[in-house]
Amino acid sequence: MKSVSRLSTLFAIALAGTGFAGIVHAADGEGIVVYNAQHESLGREWIEAFTKATGIKVTMRQGGDMQFANQLIQEGAASPADVFLTENSPAMTLVDGAGLFAPVDSATLAQVPEQFRPANGNWTGIAGRSTVFAYDKTKLTEDKLPKSMLDLADPAWKGRWGASPAGADFQAIVGALLATKGEQATAQWLKAMKENSVAYKGNSVAMKAVNAHEVEGAVIYHYYWFGDQAKTGENSKNVGLHYFRNQDPGAFLSISGGGVLKSSKHQKEAQEFLKFVTGQGGQDILKNGTSFEYAINGDANAKLVPIKDLQAPKVDASKLDSKKVVELMTAAGIL
Repeated sequence: MKSVSRLSTLFAIALAGTGFAGIVHAADGEGIVVYNAQHESLGREWIEAFTKATGIKVTMRQGGDMQFANQLIQEGAASPADVFLTENSPAMTLVDGAGLFAPVDSATLAQVPEQFRPANGNWTGIAGRSTVFAYDKTKLTEDKLPKSMLDLADPAWKGRWGASPAGADFQAIVGALLATKGEQATAQWLKAMKENSVAYKGNSVAMKAVNAHEVEGAVIYHYYWFGDQAKTGENSKNVGLHYFRNQDPGAFLSISGGGVLKSSKHQKEAQEFLKFVTGQGGQDILKNGTSFEYAINGDANAKLVPIKDLQAPKVDASKLDSKKVVELMTAAGIL
C-alpha cells in the first residue's frame, strides 16, 4: 500500500502546481461552479445550453478525473464546487466514499436507467464510452484479431499492441477487469501487459501509433476514432475498431458520472444542472454533437454501435476500486 500512498502524494503535488485554470462563464460568486473532468468542449456545450435554457450562470473549472477527486477530498466542506463531472466512474466512487455528495434528486434519477447509476443515488451516469481494440487494417484481418482482451497477455502479442496505462480511461478498464475476473487474474494480465504492450501518453496518441503502423493495435475508448473520422481522418485512416462483445472485460462500457456536492450553497441550481445534463436537452447534445460519447438514455448517435449490441459485461460502476487498480498496476511495474 506504500505505492498507493506515494501516488496519492504525487496527485496532491500535481494539484498544487496546476491551479486548474479553465473556461470561466460567470464571475466568481455568481451562479454555480462545475468541476469538469469531462472533455472541455462537451462541458462547454452542456453549460452553454443549460444557461440558455435556465438563465443560471456557470463557472467551469477544467481538470482531470482523479486530480479533481483528490482536490475535492482535500477541500472537503470548504470546496467552492457545486457539481463534479467525470469521464470515468472511479473518481465518483472515491468522492462518494468520502461522504461528499448530496443525494441526487429523484426526478433526475428517474431519467437514468438503473444500470447507469449507483444504487445509493448519490451520483448518476451522464454519458458512456465503450472499450475497443483499435487495429491496423493493413496488418490485421478479422480472423487475426484477439477474441478477448485477455488474449493480449499471450506472448504472441509481445510488442504488437499499445495502451495509455497512466490515464484514468485505461485504469477504469482495468477496474472492470478486476470486477469481472478477480484480483489474481488481473494481476497476471497486468504482468503480461508489462511484457507485451507499448505505453503511450493518451488514447489519441495510442491510436495515432496504430495508424502509423508502430503497433498493430491499441486498447482505447471508441470515440477517439469517431472524432478523428468526423474531422480529417488523418490519424485513423488505417485504423479499424474491433468490439470484443460477449461480456468480455474488453467490452466494458465506462460510465461518466455527475454529482452535486453536499457542501454546495446552491443546491437547487446544482441539482437543476444535473437534471438538465441527464435529461433530453443534455442527452441530445451527445446524440447530435461531435463528442461521439453514448447518451445514457439509449438514444445514441446514429454512427455508433447501439449500446445493446456492445454486449458489455455487467459492472457496478460504484464498485470499481481505483485504489486497488493503482496498487496492482504499480506492483506490475506499469505505473
